[in-house]
Amino acid sequence: MEPKTILWPLDPHTLGKHSVLRNYLNAWFPILGQKNQRILIIDGFAGPGQYQGGEDGSPMIALKALADHRAKNLISSEVVFMFIEENQERAKHLEKLTSSSNLCLPPKCSINVINGVFDETMTQALDQLDAQATRFDPAFVMLDPFGVSGTPMSVIQRILQNPKSEVYITLMYEAINRFKCTPEFEKHLDTLFGTPLWRTGIKISDPAIRKKFFYDLYEAQLRQAGAKNVVHFELYEGQRLVYAIFFGTHSNKGCDCMKQAIWKVAPFGNFKFCSSNIGQLPLSPDFTDFSQLRDALRKSFSGKGWVKIEDVMDFVASDQTDFHTGHLKKKVLVPMEDNGGILIDASTRSRRRVFPDGTKLRFL
Repeated sequence: MEPKTILWPLDPHTLGKHSVLRNYLNAWFPILGQKNQRILIIDGFAGPGQYQGGEDGSPMIALKALADHRAKNLISSEVVFMFIEENQERAKHLEKLTSSSNLCLPPKCSINVINGVFDETMTQALDQLDAQATRFDPAFVMLDPFGVSGTPMSVIQRILQNPKSEVYITLMYEAINRFKCTPEFEKHLDTLFGTPLWRTGIKISDPAIRKKFFYDLYEAQLRQAGAKNVVHFELYEGQRLVYAIFFGTHSNKGCDCMKQAIWKVAPFGNFKFCSSNIGQLPLSPDFTDFSQLRDALRKSFSGKGWVKIEDVMDFVASDQTDFHTGHLKKKVLVPMEDNGGILIDASTRSRRRVFPDGTKLRFL
């Protein structure tokens, strides 16, 4: 439920979402900021920019991720922050906050606070670009609504038409589950999923199977909208699921960076990394069971002869695994080599237990 005040207290579960966001943007800025003329950070439900206790909201987290980045001097792109907020008083608060923040941002950086509704504002901007036959700039788009309305799959599809654009979306599953049988919400859910197929979930009695159905459908719709990779995680309050975050990207590199951001945060209270590969992955700093990654590699590459390490890295980076490339060499390939699980073409490297670019492997 949307708060009625301009500011409201920070919920503990929100810290997990913000930590992943901060970690990801720390990787995103130097990757996109050196290869494009202009990049966009869009927060479609920006809020006032801070919480009642003074904690940063997502707009300030995004701004500080750039302002405090150790490589910000290497970012040559124009960086445009676009903060959209429907509530007029919150938009005013955010504008005042950003204008008085004294952040040390790069010179080619602009901040735009827009008092408006996300889907209407975004549609107008995209329509203007279409009229000019101009492509939407590479963008990282955050969508964090209070309910199930305002994030149409049709708009997300238009955003993802740029192969360098990504979306970071809060899916309010509890609201979906609560209102799935309410007639006045049917239109909102049709728009959210971009299909009437969500109605099939109404008939599913088992809560876990029903949730998986809705998650799988939303993931499938994001893929149909253009996302090559989709990663999601859940945030809880005690044992109650508050919401899930879905990240959609064309890029294996972006997918890998998001998985690294998630692994850095977890374990974080009631934070769970979920996927269509494993289900709930119990992350912890002393996680040692990489058998699932080893098995996935064997399934994908056994019987294919010599494969390049770059192809293996690309596979791990994608959403076909829940692990990231930082896990691959030391945690999986070194033990596999020691145990005879892989063969290495000795002519492609200088010594054992290392896997530089160009290394060729055979999975047994």
